[in-house]
Amino acid sequence: IGTLLRPQAGPVAARKQWLAVQLQVRGWLHLDAGAVQALKLGGRSLLAVGVRGVEGEFQRGELVACVGPDGVEVARGLVNYDASESVRIMGKPTEAIESVLGYVDAPALIHRDDLVLV
Repeated sequence: IGTLLRPQAGPVAARKQWLAVQLQVRGWLHLDAGAVQALKLGGRSLLAVGVRGVEGEFQRGELVACVGPDGVEVARGLVNYDASESVRIMGKPTEAIESVLGYVDAPALIHRDDLVLV
């Protein structure tokens, strides 16, 4: 007797909800199709090699939106490099970050733990 309602998706952690709706977006990262697939299907971090464009002025630790080749936002996350550094390393493999910037803060532009799919 009664109705059983099942959720379509699993519960979202409070941190992920906070990332998705509470913070103001400071910039945009334009991704290639491979990066979108890695984020959506592979549950991966966003690497600089998958970034094709950078918009906005943002600092390390601020929220950026990740946009696919079709212009649709696919994720949001806290970025590990500021806008000028992101421009310099976009499209480059992780191994090249140190030679371009002179240091490596993190191997990923946005770590999976700091990223939420939208």
